[in-house]
Amino acid sequence: MVQTRTRLRLYEHEPSSDKTLTLRRPADWVTTVILSITVLEGLAAGTIDLAFRRWSHQNVHPGDVMRLEAGVIEVESVEVVDPAAITDDEARRSGAESANAVRGTLRGPADAPVYRVRLRYLGPDPRRALSEETDLSEKDIEAIRDRLSKMDRRRSWTHETLRIIAGNPGRRAQELADLLGREKEPLKVDIRKLKGLGLTLSLEVGYRISPRGAAYLRLTGEPGRTC
Repeated sequence: MVQTRTRLRLYEHEPSSDKTLTLRRPADWVTTVILSITVLEGLAAGTIDLAFRRWSHQNVHPGDVMRLEAGVIEVESVEVVDPAAITDDEARRSGAESANAVRGTLRGPADAPVYRVRLRYLGPDPRRALSEETDLSEKDIEAIRDRLSKMDRRRSWTHETLRIIAGNPGRRAQELADLLGREKEPLKVDIRKLKGLGLTLSLEVGYRISPRGAAYLRLTGEPGRTC
């Protein structure tokens, strides 16, 4: 059976608060790991704690923290292993049926090293609960406005981006970039910053405004802009 796969990013550091998670890597460090939905569920349930990958260069390091829709996951250890030495028990701890199944899923150059990555589930993503908040006080609104103003120091982009996302739910990053007259990759970085404040949500395809983001726009008189 083909499993849905999720692309997981290690997000840029955002200033911490009592409702956000401070990451343990530098602000400009971003990498990508691919895990199946089954593995994500297993990590949350405690039945899975390993992943095996063949990489030309080591992509993750101990202490890295991934904030995902499925929760917060920490990389505990990364070791180079002989694929032939992978055991069936380790395979099951990675969500596979057998060691042969693991070896069959390894991708990348045949001469590249294979890494055993030990993962730990830390809990739900605090941004998810934050994004659901709609009963915003004047203090909450002022705090959001202050954070957005700091993001706008070099150029004004936050409110226009929020309005475009609110008025065009499900649009892909490239479509939003075209509407805003921006490059896609820098826009995706900026949308992740808004997500860190609980103002936007990532969908299977595209983005949408979160309940918290919608409440902020409504209470500040800035409705979404449909294009």
